Order: sequence, then C-alpha cells, then structure tokens
Amino acid sequence: MSAVLVVNSGSSSFKYQLIDMGAERVLASGLVERIGEPVGVARHTVYAPQTEGPAPTMLEATATLEQPIADHTAGFQVMLDAFAAQGPSLEDHAPVAVGHRVVHGGARFFAPTLITPLVEINIDELSVLAPLHNPANLAGIVAARKAFPDVPHVAVFDTAFHQTLPAAAYTYAIDAEVAASHRIRRYGFHGTSHKFVSEEAAAFVGRPLEDLRQLVFHLGNGASVAAIEGGRSVETSMGMTPLEGLVMGTRSGDIDPAVLFQLARRGGMSIDELDTLLNSRSGLKGLAGVADMRDIGDRRDAGDPAAQLAFDVYVHRLRAYAGAYIAQLGGVDVISFTAGVGENSARVRAEAMATLGFAGVEIDPERNETRGRGIRVISTDSSRVVVLVVPTNEELEIARQTLSVSAS
Repeated sequence: MSAVLVVNSGSSSFKYQLIDMGAERVLASGLVERIGEPVGVARHTVYAPQTEGPAPTMLEATATLEQPIADHTAGFQVMLDAFAAQGPSLEDHAPVAVGHRVVHGGARFFAPTLITPLVEINIDELSVLAPLHNPANLAGIVAARKAFPDVPHVAVFDTAFHQTLPAAAYTYAIDAEVAASHRIRRYGFHGTSHKFVSEEAAAFVGRPLEDLRQLVFHLGNGASVAAIEGGRSVETSMGMTPLEGLVMGTRSGDIDPAVLFQLARRGGMSIDELDTLLNSRSGLKGLAGVADMRDIGDRRDAGDPAAQLAFDVYVHRLRAYAGAYIAQLGGVDVISFTAGVGENSARVRAEAMATLGFAGVEIDPERNETRGRGIRVISTDSSRVVVLVVPTNEELEIARQTLSVSAS
C-alpha cells in the first residue's frame, strides 16, 4: 500500500490527511491549531475501512489534545504522537511522500515540484506576492521535512493550473515596465480544485477531457470561476491575489481602483486599513454583516433587505462571469459547482443559472434541490449543457500529484 501525507499549513495551524493511494481512501486526518499561543489544540481522527469511494464514512476513533505547541516543528511531533497513540501505525502505513499545498508559485512553478533547498528559497522569495500564505506554507514544509526526512516532499501550487492562461487573459493593462519589474499579472487560485473538478466532471459525463469546454464555480468563503478548454485553464476570476473577481464571504471581488484613491484621499484610510476593508470587511459580510451564505439565506427568508441585496449582488456577479466566460469559450458543454456554497446552496445554483437559457442551460428544480454525497446532475435531460454538482477533494488531488512526482 502507498500512503501519502498531505499537509496544508497556515501561520498558526496546519491540517493533514494520510491517504491510502491504492484505494484513494483517507486513513486519518487532523488539525493542529493555535500554534504559538499559551494553549494549543490538536485533533486527530482515524477512519474505519469502507467498501468503496474515497471519502471517509465512519469514525473509528477521534482524540483532542490541549497543550502548548511552540512552533510547527512541535506541532508535527504532536501529530506523530497522535498517530502512535491513536493509529493508524506509521510503520504499517508509512508515507512514501509528503505533499504540501503552497498558495503562490508565481510564474516559476507550473507543475507539482519536488522540494529542494532551492525550491524553498523560491517559495520564500515569492512571499512578496502572498505574504499571508507562502511564509506559513514554508514553515510547514520545513517542519515536515524534519519529521519525515527520508521521503520526498512535493509542493503543489494553487496557481499552477492557471499557468496555461494566454497572455491576453493574464496581462493587466498598466505600464508594461512597471508590471514586469513588480511581477504584476494575473495568476489565479483554487487551481487544485478547478483541476480536480474538471477532470472528475469529464469522467462522469463520459467524454474526453480534451473535447470539453467547461466552467467550474468554486464557491466557498473564497470564490472563483475558471473557464477550462480541453483540460487547460484559459480564464479565471482571481488575479494577482485572491481578492479579484467574484463576491466572497469577506472579500469584495472586482472594484473600481479609484474607490481606493477616494477612501485614501477623502477618508484618510491607510494602505493597511484599505487592505483590511477589502479582504475582511467586504463581500457578504460587508453588505449584510454575515459572511456565511446559510446566514444570508435565513435573513433573506426573514425579510432582511440587506441580506437580499447581498444575495442579489453575489448572484449578479456570478451571472456576469458566466456570460463572459461562455463568450470566451464560444459556448460551454459542462458547468460544475463545487465547494461549500457551490455544493450545498441550491438557491445560489438556481439563480446563477436562471438567465443562461440562451446558452443551452436548463436546470431541473427537483434535481437541484435533491441533496447527495457524490457527483450529481442538476440539469434537465434536454439541457444542451450538463450542469453538475461535483464535490471537490483538494487533498486527494494534491496526493495524486505528489505521487506522480515522487514516483517518477
């Protein structure tokens, strides 16, 4: 059995999954958080075997530990202790490789990459493009390489899938020398999810990936849409950072840049205050006071006009991008919804697709309202476009890419 450990590291936490790649089944998962605080928390869950499918269905054991966790290295020791105490045994299920999510690969990394000291230097240097993410990702890499020094470690970049964007899609229309000197261009994010979902969708409809024009809506607290032609990303809504594009839980998405000039000149807001405004106090939260689409729905049903406006703005942006990307592709064959909102909000899906009849989209209300665990069709049998709900699995995609590199 080949097991891969997948690590997603933040500044004060990291998540992990141990995946049996033979069955593509999660053996264990965990979260180590509040690193560096007086009391850290670690949760470790072991999953019982199941007969089919990659998603765990039954808890075999779960444990929570509270103690000081000084840094990521200490956090990985806590994880190792949890495996030893709760299982599964890392002697019986020793990882053949460790896969790491890294948010920003700039224009340098366009594929999963075996981590070397030089790659670590590059990830650190790219922190200027993702100061909140790359340093944290690197901290996890350094700690994991100490904990597992004898296996290959692979970086899987959120931006890599979008390295196929044409120049017309990734270029901002500003002074070319200024853009080049500061590496200002569109990079795109959620690439691991967009890749996984588009490939799963192609397999589900039984058509070659190379023959399909697809839209994938990754709608979570962060949200993006990608236009995918023949398995290659040709357009995506996020830009140099994850701030551009769709309305999100706390992020504004697209906004006239002159708004910032106005707020700085007339409102006296600093760069840091503007950063906080657009990333943490905007989106659904900025419009309605709550960031969760479920809360927006409850407030809409209760007659809250702010929640209604927030929902309408959210859907308006989805429709705008759908129409633009269908035009870029010259039509669309498959549209998929994924992530927390995309997988669970029938109302968002229905409203987002309501005006796309001109493109051949026809949603079946009953199918759309029916909940399920796996991939499911929500369009009618007569719809020219197949519309799907596809549960994303970024950890499995990272594990697949990690194994492909480490085994080569």
